[in-house]
Amino acid sequence: MAEEFGRSVQDGLKLSKRIYLGKDRAVTPPKPPSHMDKSPVAYLPKAPMVYAVISNPGIVDNPDIPSYQPHVHGRCDPPALIPLQMNRIELEADSYLDTAFVKISGSWRVHCVMGSESCDCRLAVPMGEQGSILGVEIEASRKLYYTELVAIEDKKDLEKEVRIENGGFLKPHTFTITIPKVDGGSTLSIKVSWMQKLLYHNGEFSLIVPFIFPEYVTPHVKKLPRKEKIQLNVTTGTGTEIVCKTTSHPLKELRREVGKLGFSYESEVLTWTNIDFTFSYAVSFSHIFGGVLLQSPSVHDVDQRDMFCAFLFPGGHHSRKVFRKEIMFVVDISGSMEGAPLDGTKIALSAALTNLDSKDSFNIIAFNGETYLFSSSMELASEDTVERAVEWMSTNLIAGGDTNILVPLKQATEMLSKSGGSIPFIFLVTDGAVEDERHICDIMKSHITGGGSIRPRICTFGIGSYCNHHFLRMLAMISRGQYDAAYDIDSVESRMQKLLSRISSTIIANITIKAFDDLDEVEVYPSRIPDLSSDNPLIVSGRFRGNFPDIVVATGFFGDLSNFSLDLKVQKAKDIPLHSVSAKQQIDLLTAQAWFSENKQLEEKVAKLSIRTGVISEYTCMSLLETDRGNQAAESPGGHKLPWQVNPQKVDSQGRRRIFIRNLGVGFGNLTATAENLRPGAEESKLPEAAEIIIKAASNCCSIMCDQCCCMCCVQCCSKINNQFAIVLTQLCTALACFGCIECCSEICCGGQDGH
Repeated sequence: MAEEFGRSVQDGLKLSKRIYLGKDRAVTPPKPPSHMDKSPVAYLPKAPMVYAVISNPGIVDNPDIPSYQPHVHGRCDPPALIPLQMNRIELEADSYLDTAFVKISGSWRVHCVMGSESCDCRLAVPMGEQGSILGVEIEASRKLYYTELVAIEDKKDLEKEVRIENGGFLKPHTFTITIPKVDGGSTLSIKVSWMQKLLYHNGEFSLIVPFIFPEYVTPHVKKLPRKEKIQLNVTTGTGTEIVCKTTSHPLKELRREVGKLGFSYESEVLTWTNIDFTFSYAVSFSHIFGGVLLQSPSVHDVDQRDMFCAFLFPGGHHSRKVFRKEIMFVVDISGSMEGAPLDGTKIALSAALTNLDSKDSFNIIAFNGETYLFSSSMELASEDTVERAVEWMSTNLIAGGDTNILVPLKQATEMLSKSGGSIPFIFLVTDGAVEDERHICDIMKSHITGGGSIRPRICTFGIGSYCNHHFLRMLAMISRGQYDAAYDIDSVESRMQKLLSRISSTIIANITIKAFDDLDEVEVYPSRIPDLSSDNPLIVSGRFRGNFPDIVVATGFFGDLSNFSLDLKVQKAKDIPLHSVSAKQQIDLLTAQAWFSENKQLEEKVAKLSIRTGVISEYTCMSLLETDRGNQAAESPGGHKLPWQVNPQKVDSQGRRRIFIRNLGVGFGNLTATAENLRPGAEESKLPEAAEIIIKAASNCCSIMCDQCCCMCCVQCCSKINNQFAIVLTQLCTALACFGCIECCSEICCGGQDGH
């Protein structure tokens, strides 16, 4: 889908050469990307973009100065995408703890369609680290649109209503939505909001927002200055000073308080920004630091229990040593892992083995329908052993066969059962789903919850969309492990290395907060607190009734197995929306629990939380509501309130049209695709080859002729014809196919230069 999108943008830029810009030679169309990079991937959006969806190239023209060009015959299939000119852009980001909420406001003009015509427009929004779309609000010339989450009652009925072109994810963390029938020459005002994670490294938090606009979205007018604005608010919740490190744009400091910062940037530019917006800061403490934030629910909250958020930050300097590790790498080598998934896995594991300390130990289990061991016992990570392991992986990690996860996991837990003085890890990599996933969770739970002081951590890594990511998250959750995924196969190596780095830098294990035991009706997410890594802050949230003491104590073990204890100050969170900050974490963990327990009440709880916070889930569906601008009762309620901040039950539905978008969740795995060894990304549609176009045209033509005939009639008729007549009929169908391909051929032949 991503490559098809890029090719459609390429076609759109070629088609936009038809647009007449007038006699003023100072006005020239912006240049497309350089000829050095012709890949369709180069045309994917690197900032929020809007495109005109062009099926009929004959409507492409300047709406202000008609060119009266000759009519273009044929249609664009798939439709061409012409990037719209952008007239205004504003970015607002609010950062709390390890989460940022980003809002983009802008206006785009449909500069490429005749004033008497209309076309669909497509909004594409690339988001930052672990981005999750929250909502979209659109003002067109005659219509208003805004998104709303609704509970999924009947998935089959919903699938009948959903069309792929309505919207969805183009790539992981790149959201698209289609705005129907926008008039040529009109302006679209759009507000889009999402949440994303801050990156953390060496004691610094970093916010990176995709903000690279190509030159061809600059309006085709004389070079008049345009304004771009950025506003940034940082609230750490720690009550300590913030030290600014780096920024991509010249920000002006507006306010500075303890634990809070405010910045703004406003500039007149001739061309839009061509760098991502980045900002990094450090909180001024060098040691491990933590606290607890409390907040009361709003009157509209379906859960009236108080909220809490406990956090531990590892600090910038780590004098404490990390744990000695015993790691079992359990790697899926089924047929679907062939190519980039397995190649990226080998590179990441080789780097992880190289970074192990000589006192660490490891082993490797490769599995498909069978298992293959690097060694019959755990091996110390000496230089020679690591070299042998890398060589063994290159020889034995060859994709083929089916998927069986339980057997290698049981082997791994048995080999780690006698570990002592170290922290044992099972690192599971898979791209497939299996039928006995709940049984696997039960078996692993029984192995892990009993026994010694430090039990094995199952760290899971999912590749693509065919594996059950909620199963992998559940395995990690019940064992205090970590979970991550690469939905895009190109990111397997980088994301896996990040997860392995986080595991290798564990500095505190078996963390508990005793105050939770003294509260009433308490829920903690995650229920088993993960270990603290020097590469990642730890955030635990939940609900409770009762009274928190002024100070609570967090305990655990350091890497040398000495005791860890830290007093956490409890305070009210006045300026941090805890329900929003913790929403995605809670939805993800509750969904895993709902899947595991097959509990309908938990599913309903997730759906309510999703609708309330605007965070997508498996049990809700996003829809685009369309209203007439004059219908005040149906407009976004509360005036300036955004629709994802309002209880949807209070919105007047009169006069609205609802357009459903395909489910944005990752799903619960695909057993059929796993059994057939389909590779990650195989679900992406491809552009038809020439033969497929002819076959499609022939089938369309024949379907028109045979509209009144049933398939059985055709079968009975064809069974009675002789060979000579069959040859004549074949020639006739081929000729009809050629007539059916006239439109396709005219598009292929005429779409090269200037659309002629």
